[in-house]
Amino acid sequence: MKQLLLICCALLMIQQANAQTLYHISPLGNDTHAGNESRPMKTLSVAVSRAAKQKGQSVVILLHGGTYYLGKEITLNAENMACKSLQISAFNGEKVFISAGQPLSLKWKPYKNGIFSATVPAGISFERLYVNGQLQVLARYPNYDLSAKVFHGTAADAVERAAKWEHPENGYVHAIHASDWGGFHYRITGMKDGQPLLEGGWQNNRPNKMHATLRFVENNLQELDTIGEWYLDSKARLLYYYPPAGLSPADARIEVSRLKNSIILKGTPTQPVRNISLKGLRFVHNERSFMDTKEQLLRSDWTIYRGGAVLFDGTENCSISNCEFAGLGGNAIMLSNYNYHDTIRECYIHDIGASAVCFIGDLKAVRSPNFRYEEFTPYDQLDKTPGPRSNNYPQECVVTNSLIHHVGEIEKQATGVEITVSSGITVSHNSIFHTPRAGLNIGDGCFGGHVLEYNDVFNTVLETGDHGAFNSWGRDRYWAPDRGYMDSITAAHPELVKLDAIRPVIIRNNRFRCDHGWDIDLDDGSSNYRIYNNVCLNGGLKLREGFNRVVKNNIMINNSFHPHVWFANSQDVFENNIVMRKYFPIQVKDWGQQVNNNLFPDEAALELARSNGTDAHSIAGDPQFLHPEKGDYTVSPNSPALNIGFKNFAMDSFGVQEPGLKALALQPVIPALVMDKSQQTLKPAGLPFLGGMVKPVESMEERSAYGLQDESGAIVVSVQENGLLAASGIRPKDVICTANGIKVTSAKHLLEILEAAKGKEKIPVEIMRNQQKQVLQVRVK
Repeated sequence: MKQLLLICCALLMIQQANAQTLYHISPLGNDTHAGNESRPMKTLSVAVSRAAKQKGQSVVILLHGGTYYLGKEITLNAENMACKSLQISAFNGEKVFISAGQPLSLKWKPYKNGIFSATVPAGISFERLYVNGQLQVLARYPNYDLSAKVFHGTAADAVERAAKWEHPENGYVHAIHASDWGGFHYRITGMKDGQPLLEGGWQNNRPNKMHATLRFVENNLQELDTIGEWYLDSKARLLYYYPPAGLSPADARIEVSRLKNSIILKGTPTQPVRNISLKGLRFVHNERSFMDTKEQLLRSDWTIYRGGAVLFDGTENCSISNCEFAGLGGNAIMLSNYNYHDTIRECYIHDIGASAVCFIGDLKAVRSPNFRYEEFTPYDQLDKTPGPRSNNYPQECVVTNSLIHHVGEIEKQATGVEITVSSGITVSHNSIFHTPRAGLNIGDGCFGGHVLEYNDVFNTVLETGDHGAFNSWGRDRYWAPDRGYMDSITAAHPELVKLDAIRPVIIRNNRFRCDHGWDIDLDDGSSNYRIYNNVCLNGGLKLREGFNRVVKNNIMINNSFHPHVWFANSQDVFENNIVMRKYFPIQVKDWGQQVNNNLFPDEAALELARSNGTDAHSIAGDPQFLHPEKGDYTVSPNSPALNIGFKNFAMDSFGVQEPGLKALALQPVIPALVMDKSQQTLKPAGLPFLGGMVKPVESMEERSAYGLQDESGAIVVSVQENGLLAASGIRPKDVICTANGIKVTSAKHLLEILEAAKGKEKIPVEIMRNQQKQVLQVRVK
């Protein structure tokens, strides 16, 4: 009897453990219904509220096909979640749309010149209009041009154009950063002295002017002049729309944006939301968020809006799978603060206003944080305790097997996957392409442990510059913009390097292509990386100042290694790699722990490297790729690459592998091989200038190394101790950008400006030093 009782108790416990509650909802349902298949509920919010109360139950909410318009954000708070787990998914694979917008039933009437108008309900405001499911263009200048590289069309006179509007208030100015480092966005608040008053410009953490020509303006009725454009006069409650020929607005489905966030999971590190999964849903119609993108992210070039169509904030073991995010105004998925063991898999994210997936920790979790490039904490004030102050940041999360393209359609400091103040993030088997800046970005060294593998990242840095398909910064707590200080502090205290970058970041088995920068770009202090088994199809690999980077067994097609401004004790390793051009060092005197055993394209490139004291055991020769025209860079059994320790690795596992998404994914252009056949060409040391030597800026590499807006200017090569340059405070490695109020285009041009300034004792000179501008008065006689 006792044994039977135990068996019954065990069966009851199993039954309770497997208890599951099903709720069906349908656009044709009723919220008074029980929620079974024959009598479904109508709204997701009511179903979620019921599900949350099912104590100890595993609840599944099944959405039947159709569009679910959210009147407000769906928020799942940890403190209100009594159920054991909750799955929200499409029923039987039906098409389910989670809309952050709302439909409008309007009475249209002709306005003029093919434009129609309609009165909208009171209290409604929006910046996204969809007609029959297609996003329309907010009235703008210049007009939308799908073929235009930047912002789908720009004009140098855009701001001047806005100054002529009869009512410019609430219009917007959008512009690229003057140095091409992302973008800026401004709201016009009025006029003063014939110029628009602008509010904004906080979307980039490296303040600067707007780009002189890459600008456009929008949101004014006077610019509504072509089909597909629209404008909302919110005061008069009038919507204007210019439909294409043959489309009657009265017969069209009209939908507009309403919410920035659709579903929010909200908990804390001590009381997280657990075991929530979203499956098979399509998120649409989310509002733009560029004016909310203002929170500084330490000293990276980013600011952020902590929101998205789906927002995880304080979660554990939650997932998003087989979901689509399309045509959204802001971020698609945001994991903010504490999130542990969450997974994003087999998702399709495209045509997104900002970023696809962001992992952003609490900045208070960082010790001795700084928030702008030029800030730093002196050594005696630095918190020297390794690691974070709290656990309020994403940890051990995964983005895998997803297709991501056309992100950053509005915001240009955007990417496929962003990682900031996080630990142990795995990004694997994703195809990421058509991005305005990087496809993958790591904003700092806090706190490492990430694995980026088997991704296919290409068509990147399309609208900006000085960046890579993969980009990172490492401006961690020890870092300072002053190079002299950095040289001394890291030599005296090398242990500082790993205070934040406590675990190595692994970048392996990826394929990268960037035609407007580097394929792999480790910038400003990026440290503690292991980079191996990657194919770089065009831009090569750059290591700017940093520490403890190990780069092995990579292939750099038609390009090479770009070491920039290394520290004396970097401990960097570059070994067993195949390069197809000579190295491109800038300001490198000390070559790390080991640069050796690499394959060069020819003896000239090899000898040039050896003249720097590297590559004693490297060799030159044809790598003998088996099928380079197909993107297969496996080397033959007779390849000299095998003699320097190179090992073949798989060439057929890059990018998304889920069959449906793989069929949709583009492939990068496979380049024709160009063997360098380098010859060492001696360039003149420079031109004499006021007791020193100057040279022109000659490459994208030099532009990046010195932090310049373009490839103009004159680099100071040397300064004589008693010369006029030294007396004026000019130092070697300064870049002279303007002289006597004139932009310097080259070293020769600088001498011409000096000649024209005869008779003056001093002239103002703007220099770039440590990527910071300053003006000095330079004595010219």
